Amino acid sequence: MKKLKIVLFTLIISTVSISLEAQTAPVDANGLAIGGYDVVAYFSGEAERGFASYSAKHNGNTYHFSSKANLETFKSSSTQYLPQFDGYCAWGVGAKKTKFPVNPETFDIVDGKLYLFFNGPFNGEPFNTLKPWNAATSKLLSTAHKNWKSVK
Repeated sequence: MKKLKIVLFTLIISTVSISLEAQTAPVDANGLAIGGYDVVAYFSGEAERGFASYSAKHNGNTYHFSSKANLETFKSSSTQYLPQFDGYCAWGVGAKKTKFPVNPETFDIVDGKLYLFFNGPFNGEPFNTLKPWNAATSKLLSTAHKNWKSVK
């Protein structure tokens, strides 16, 4: 049964990966986090790309920022700004107990924490996981935090 789950998960992820254009891994092969988006900017309500000229390393990953002020804010309290679930889709962790890549422009701030979401084509249809998240935030948030221990 466990092997079947692994095979199915791999097949699903492979299928999803082929069709994803707007999605990004939480950390790419070069160690760039969240596709270069500014994790501090999310807290002002905007998803903004950062610049390599304003960058900082945290736990081996590189974060880009849209301004020197955001870079300094991150340096003073980095863990406060990091996305939950290591940047994987919060809905995927809560509803499906698995890791999905994210669209860095699809996010939510709940209780001062950043959550990112898958938002792109899935099986040929648009699928924005923020919508089901918004319909059951409290339940999914609680479940996601419980699931993360085993999904991580």
